Amino acid sequence: MSYGHRHRLLALAFVGATGLLVASAAAETVELTVFGAGTLATPFKEVAAAFEAKNPDVVVRPQFGGSVMMARHITDLHQSADVLAVADYTVIPKYLMAPGQASYANWYAGFAQNAITFVYTANSQYAKEVTADNWLDYLTRPGVQIGRSNPDTDPSGYQTLQMLALAERHYNQPGAAAKVLANAPLSNMRDTETDLVAALQTGQIDYLAIYRSDALQHHLQFLDLPAAINLGDPTYAADYAQAVAQTKNGELKGKPIIYAVTIPTNAEHPAEASRFVAFLLGPEGRRIMAQDGFGTIEKAYVMGIDQMPADLRNLVVSWPSR
Repeated sequence: MSYGHRHRLLALAFVGATGLLVASAAAETVELTVFGAGTLATPFKEVAAAFEAKNPDVVVRPQFGGSVMMARHITDLHQSADVLAVADYTVIPKYLMAPGQASYANWYAGFAQNAITFVYTANSQYAKEVTADNWLDYLTRPGVQIGRSNPDTDPSGYQTLQMLALAERHYNQPGAAAKVLANAPLSNMRDTETDLVAALQTGQIDYLAIYRSDALQHHLQFLDLPAAINLGDPTYAADYAQAVAQTKNGELKGKPIIYAVTIPTNAEHPAEASRFVAFLLGPEGRRIMAQDGFGTIEKAYVMGIDQMPADLRNLVVSWPSR
Protein backbone atom coordinates (compact mmCIF):
# COMPACT_ATOMS: atom_id res chain seq x y z
CA MET A 1 0.00 0.00 0.00
CA SER A 2 1.42 3.37 -0.99
CA TYR A 3 2.12 6.14 1.50
CA GLY A 4 -0.48 8.38 -0.14
CA HIS A 5 -3.17 5.72 0.08
CA ARG A 6 -2.41 5.06 3.75
CA HIS A 7 -2.56 8.83 4.42
CA ARG A 8 -5.98 9.07 2.80
CA LEU A 9 -7.27 6.13 4.86
CA LEU A 10 -5.98 7.68 8.09
CA ALA A 11 -7.59 11.00 7.19
CA LEU A 12 -10.92 9.30 6.49
CA ALA A 13 -10.67 7.43 9.78
CA PHE A 14 -9.99 10.68 11.65
CA VAL A 15 -12.95 12.40 10.00
CA GLY A 16 -15.17 9.44 10.83
CA ALA A 17 -14.05 9.38 14.45
CA THR A 18 -14.57 13.14 14.75
CA GLY A 19 -18.06 12.77 13.34
CA LEU A 20 -18.85 10.08 15.90
CA LEU A 21 -17.60 12.31 18.71
CA VAL A 22 -19.75 15.23 17.50
CA ALA A 23 -22.79 12.98 17.14
CA SER A 24 -22.16 11.55 20.60
CA ALA A 25 -21.92 15.04 22.12
CA ALA A 26 -25.13 16.09 20.38
CA ALA A 27 -26.88 12.96 21.59
CA GLU A 28 -25.90 13.77 25.18
CA THR A 29 -27.47 17.25 25.05
CA VAL A 30 -30.61 17.33 27.17
CA GLU A 31 -33.64 19.36 26.09
CA LEU A 32 -35.24 20.71 29.25
CA THR A 33 -38.95 21.52 28.95
CA VAL A 34 -39.94 24.46 31.14
CA PHE A 35 -43.59 25.48 31.50
CA GLY A 36 -44.01 29.02 32.80
CA ALA A 37 -46.61 31.70 33.46
CA GLY A 38 -46.88 34.20 30.63
CA THR A 39 -45.52 37.00 32.79
CA LEU A 40 -42.32 34.98 33.31
CA ALA A 41 -41.45 34.96 29.61
CA THR A 42 -38.92 37.80 29.72
CA PRO A 43 -36.97 36.82 32.86
CA PHE A 44 -37.08 33.08 32.15
CA LYS A 45 -35.64 33.54 28.67
CA GLU A 46 -32.80 35.46 30.28
CA VAL A 47 -32.44 32.86 33.03
CA ALA A 48 -32.38 30.11 30.39
CA ALA A 49 -29.63 31.85 28.38
CA ALA A 50 -27.47 32.39 31.48
CA PHE A 51 -28.09 28.81 32.64
CA GLU A 52 -27.18 27.34 29.23
CA ALA A 53 -23.94 29.33 29.21
CA LYS A 54 -22.89 27.52 32.37
CA ASN A 55 -24.51 24.19 31.44
CA PRO A 56 -23.64 23.51 27.78
CA ASP A 57 -25.10 20.01 28.02
CA VAL A 58 -28.61 21.44 28.47
CA VAL A 59 -30.88 23.31 26.05
CA VAL A 60 -33.89 24.96 27.71
CA ARG A 61 -37.17 24.78 25.78
CA PRO A 62 -39.61 27.17 27.49
CA GLN A 63 -43.35 27.36 26.89
CA PHE A 64 -45.47 30.13 28.39
CA GLY A 65 -49.17 30.65 29.02
CA GLY A 66 -51.74 31.10 31.77
CA SER A 67 -50.58 29.32 34.93
CA VAL A 68 -53.74 27.23 35.31
CA MET A 69 -53.63 26.31 31.63
CA MET A 70 -49.98 25.24 31.85
CA ALA A 71 -50.70 23.16 34.96
CA ARG A 72 -53.56 21.45 33.15
CA HIS A 73 -51.31 20.62 30.23
CA ILE A 74 -49.59 18.35 32.74
CA THR A 75 -52.59 16.99 34.64
CA ASP A 76 -55.25 16.80 31.90
CA LEU A 77 -53.25 16.46 28.68
CA HIS A 78 -50.50 14.44 30.38
CA GLN A 79 -47.74 16.46 28.78
CA SER A 80 -44.31 16.05 30.29
CA ALA A 81 -42.63 19.12 31.77
CA ASP A 82 -39.32 19.17 33.59
CA VAL A 83 -40.10 22.43 35.41
CA LEU A 84 -43.35 24.26 36.12
CA ALA A 85 -43.37 27.88 37.35
CA VAL A 86 -46.66 29.65 38.09
CA ALA A 87 -47.78 33.16 39.02
CA ASP A 88 -49.82 31.94 42.00
CA TYR A 89 -48.29 29.37 44.32
CA THR A 90 -51.70 27.84 45.10
CA VAL A 91 -51.99 26.57 41.51
CA ILE A 92 -49.47 23.81 42.23
CA PRO A 93 -51.17 22.20 45.25
CA LYS A 94 -54.64 22.73 43.75
CA TYR A 95 -53.97 21.07 40.39
CA LEU A 96 -50.84 18.94 40.78
CA MET A 97 -51.32 17.75 44.37
CA ALA A 98 -55.12 17.45 44.67
CA PRO A 99 -56.27 14.82 47.20
CA GLY A 100 -57.82 11.74 45.64
CA GLN A 101 -56.23 12.42 42.25
CA ALA A 102 -52.99 11.45 40.58
CA SER A 103 -50.17 13.50 42.09
CA TYR A 104 -47.88 15.37 39.70
CA ALA A 105 -45.86 17.23 42.36
CA ASN A 106 -44.87 16.74 45.98
CA TRP A 107 -43.18 20.08 46.75
CA TYR A 108 -43.12 23.67 45.57
CA ALA A 109 -41.01 26.74 46.32
CA GLY A 110 -42.10 30.39 46.30
CA PHE A 111 -39.31 32.39 44.65
CA ALA A 112 -40.63 35.84 43.59
CA GLN A 113 -43.30 38.43 44.33
CA ASN A 114 -45.37 40.83 42.26
CA ALA A 115 -48.32 43.23 42.42
CA ILE A 116 -51.37 43.90 40.26
CA THR A 117 -51.73 47.26 38.53
CA PHE A 118 -53.20 48.92 35.45
CA VAL A 119 -50.88 50.06 32.67
CA TYR A 120 -51.63 52.68 30.03
CA THR A 121 -49.96 54.91 27.44
CA ALA A 122 -49.93 58.61 26.66
CA ASN A 123 -52.67 57.92 24.08
CA SER A 124 -55.03 56.22 26.55
CA GLN A 125 -58.24 58.01 27.40
CA TYR A 126 -57.76 60.26 30.46
CA ALA A 127 -54.02 59.50 30.52
CA LYS A 128 -53.26 63.01 31.75
CA GLU A 129 -55.89 62.97 34.49
CA VAL A 130 -55.75 59.45 35.93
CA THR A 131 -53.80 58.82 39.15
CA ALA A 132 -53.48 56.11 41.78
CA ASP A 133 -56.04 58.06 43.84
CA ASN A 134 -58.76 58.70 41.26
CA TRP A 135 -58.43 55.80 38.81
CA LEU A 136 -61.77 54.25 39.71
CA ASP A 137 -63.53 57.42 38.60
CA TYR A 138 -61.95 57.21 35.14
CA LEU A 139 -61.85 53.46 34.49
CA THR A 140 -65.59 53.22 35.17
CA ARG A 141 -66.52 55.82 32.55
CA PRO A 142 -68.44 54.60 29.47
CA GLY A 143 -66.29 54.06 26.41
CA VAL A 144 -63.05 53.27 28.21
CA GLN A 145 -61.55 50.04 26.86
CA ILE A 146 -59.87 47.78 29.44
CA GLY A 147 -57.98 44.55 28.82
CA ARG A 148 -57.50 41.68 31.24
CA SER A 149 -56.66 37.99 31.31
CA ASN A 150 -59.07 35.11 31.70
CA PRO A 151 -59.78 34.39 35.39
CA ASP A 152 -60.51 30.75 34.52
CA THR A 153 -57.04 30.11 33.08
CA ASP A 154 -54.68 32.73 34.50
CA PRO A 155 -53.91 34.03 37.99
CA SER A 156 -53.69 37.61 36.75
CA GLY A 157 -57.32 37.29 35.69
CA TYR A 158 -58.68 36.28 39.07
CA GLN A 159 -56.20 38.48 40.94
CA THR A 160 -57.62 41.43 39.00
CA LEU A 161 -61.11 40.50 40.24
CA GLN A 162 -59.81 40.27 43.80
CA MET A 163 -58.05 43.62 43.50
CA LEU A 164 -61.24 45.28 42.23
CA ALA A 165 -63.22 43.84 45.15
CA LEU A 166 -60.64 45.24 47.56
CA ALA A 167 -60.72 48.60 45.76
CA GLU A 168 -64.48 48.94 46.24
CA ARG A 169 -64.02 48.80 49.99
CA HIS A 170 -60.79 50.78 50.10
CA TYR A 171 -62.27 53.71 48.17
CA ASN A 172 -65.80 53.20 49.53
CA GLN A 173 -67.31 52.89 46.05
CA PRO A 174 -69.79 49.98 46.05
CA GLY A 175 -70.50 48.67 42.55
CA ALA A 176 -67.33 50.13 41.05
CA ALA A 177 -65.87 46.71 40.24
CA ALA A 178 -68.84 45.82 38.04
CA LYS A 179 -68.49 49.12 36.18
CA VAL A 180 -64.82 48.50 35.51
CA LEU A 181 -65.57 44.98 34.28
CA ALA A 182 -68.29 46.34 31.99
CA ASN A 183 -65.45 48.15 30.19
CA ALA A 184 -63.47 44.89 30.00
CA PRO A 185 -65.70 42.60 27.87
CA LEU A 186 -64.79 39.11 26.67
CA SER A 187 -63.44 40.59 23.45
CA ASN A 188 -60.77 42.33 25.56
CA MET A 189 -59.78 39.14 27.38
CA ARG A 190 -56.95 36.70 26.63
CA ASP A 191 -55.57 33.59 28.33
CA THR A 192 -52.59 35.60 29.54
CA GLU A 193 -52.49 39.37 29.94
CA THR A 194 -49.15 39.78 28.15
CA ASP A 195 -50.94 38.89 24.90
CA LEU A 196 -52.68 42.27 25.14
CA VAL A 197 -49.61 44.51 25.47
CA ALA A 198 -49.55 45.09 21.70
CA ALA A 199 -53.25 46.02 21.75
CA LEU A 200 -52.50 48.62 24.41
CA GLN A 201 -49.54 50.03 22.54
CA THR A 202 -51.54 50.37 19.31
CA GLY A 203 -54.49 52.02 21.04
CA GLN A 204 -57.04 49.21 20.71
CA ILE A 205 -57.45 49.31 24.49
CA ASP A 206 -56.82 52.14 26.94
CA TYR A 207 -55.83 50.26 30.10
CA LEU A 208 -54.60 46.77 30.84
CA ALA A 209 -54.72 44.91 34.15
CA ILE A 210 -51.29 43.38 34.49
CA TYR A 211 -48.38 42.81 36.85
CA ARG A 212 -46.07 45.61 37.91
CA SER A 213 -43.12 43.65 36.52
CA ASP A 214 -44.64 43.77 33.03
CA ALA A 215 -45.16 47.51 33.33
CA LEU A 216 -41.47 47.96 34.10
CA GLN A 217 -40.28 45.53 31.42
CA HIS A 218 -42.36 47.20 28.69
CA HIS A 219 -41.66 50.76 29.95
CA LEU A 220 -45.36 51.48 30.33
CA GLN A 221 -47.03 54.03 32.54
CA PHE A 222 -48.76 52.34 35.45
CA LEU A 223 -50.85 53.09 38.52
CA ASP A 224 -48.92 52.59 41.75
CA LEU A 225 -51.90 51.13 43.58
CA PRO A 226 -51.95 51.02 47.40
CA ALA A 227 -50.49 47.92 49.05
CA ALA A 228 -53.86 47.38 50.70
CA ILE A 229 -55.36 46.39 47.34
CA ASN A 230 -52.52 45.40 44.96
CA LEU A 231 -51.93 41.91 46.44
CA GLY A 232 -48.23 42.70 46.64
CA ASP A 233 -47.63 42.94 50.39
CA PRO A 234 -47.76 39.78 52.55
CA THR A 235 -48.51 41.88 55.65
CA TYR A 236 -51.99 42.46 54.19
CA ALA A 237 -52.67 38.72 53.72
CA ALA A 238 -55.66 38.72 56.10
CA ASP A 239 -57.23 41.67 54.28
CA TYR A 240 -56.61 40.15 50.85
CA ALA A 241 -58.43 37.00 51.94
CA GLN A 242 -61.64 39.02 52.26
CA ALA A 243 -61.76 39.42 48.47
CA VAL A 244 -63.19 36.43 46.62
CA ALA A 245 -63.13 35.89 42.84
CA GLN A 246 -65.81 33.74 41.25
CA THR A 247 -64.36 31.48 38.54
CA LYS A 248 -65.24 28.27 36.74
CA ASN A 249 -62.72 26.63 39.04
CA GLY A 250 -64.60 27.75 42.15
CA GLU A 251 -64.28 30.63 44.59
CA LEU A 252 -60.73 31.92 45.00
CA LYS A 253 -59.73 34.02 47.99
CA GLY A 254 -57.18 36.77 47.59
CA LYS A 255 -53.59 36.02 48.59
CA PRO A 256 -50.26 37.80 48.29
CA ILE A 257 -48.83 37.24 44.81
CA ILE A 258 -45.99 34.74 45.16
CA TYR A 259 -44.62 32.86 42.16
CA ALA A 260 -43.77 29.22 42.74
CA VAL A 261 -41.74 26.54 40.99
CA THR A 262 -41.68 22.75 41.13
CA ILE A 263 -40.27 19.75 39.29
CA PRO A 264 -43.26 17.59 38.27
CA THR A 265 -43.10 13.94 39.17
CA ASN A 266 -43.33 13.02 35.47
CA ALA A 267 -40.27 15.11 34.55
CA GLU A 268 -38.12 13.31 31.99
CA HIS A 269 -34.92 15.03 33.14
CA PRO A 270 -35.19 15.57 36.92
CA ALA A 271 -31.44 15.95 37.50
CA GLU A 272 -31.09 18.72 34.92
CA ALA A 273 -34.35 20.26 36.16
CA SER A 274 -32.86 20.42 39.65
CA ARG A 275 -29.84 22.25 38.27
CA PHE A 276 -32.12 24.76 36.54
CA VAL A 277 -34.17 25.37 39.68
CA ALA A 278 -30.97 25.78 41.73
CA PHE A 279 -29.81 28.42 39.25
CA LEU A 280 -33.20 30.17 39.40
CA LEU A 281 -33.21 30.25 43.21
CA GLY A 282 -29.56 31.25 43.43
CA PRO A 283 -28.02 34.73 43.28
CA GLU A 284 -27.87 35.01 39.48
CA GLY A 285 -31.48 33.91 39.07
CA ARG A 286 -32.60 36.38 41.74
CA ARG A 287 -30.64 39.16 40.05
CA ILE A 288 -32.37 38.55 36.73
CA MET A 289 -35.80 38.44 38.37
CA ALA A 290 -35.10 41.70 40.20
CA GLN A 291 -33.88 43.55 37.13
CA ASP A 292 -37.12 42.55 35.38
CA GLY A 293 -39.26 44.12 38.07
CA PHE A 294 -40.04 41.24 40.41
CA GLY A 295 -39.75 41.26 44.16
CA THR A 296 -37.21 38.64 45.15
CA ILE A 297 -37.00 36.28 48.11
CA GLU A 298 -33.47 35.66 49.37
CA LYS A 299 -34.29 32.11 50.39
CA ALA A 300 -37.30 30.66 48.63
CA TYR A 301 -40.25 29.50 50.74
CA VAL A 302 -40.86 25.77 50.37
CA MET A 303 -43.70 23.41 51.09
CA GLY A 304 -42.66 19.75 51.21
CA ILE A 305 -38.96 20.29 51.86
CA ASP A 306 -38.43 16.59 52.63
CA GLN A 307 -39.64 15.72 49.13
CA MET A 308 -37.57 18.18 47.13
CA PRO A 309 -34.15 17.27 45.68
CA ALA A 310 -31.52 17.27 48.42
CA ASP A 311 -29.24 19.63 46.49
CA LEU A 312 -31.93 22.35 46.60
CA ARG A 313 -32.64 22.30 50.32
CA ASN A 314 -29.89 24.73 51.28
CA LEU A 315 -31.52 27.34 49.02
CA VAL A 316 -34.90 27.36 50.79
CA VAL A 317 -36.61 27.84 54.12
CA SER A 318 -39.93 26.44 55.31
CA TRP A 319 -42.96 28.40 54.15
CA PRO A 320 -43.94 31.02 56.74
CA SER A 321 -47.09 30.35 58.73
CA ARG A 322 -50.16 31.67 56.96
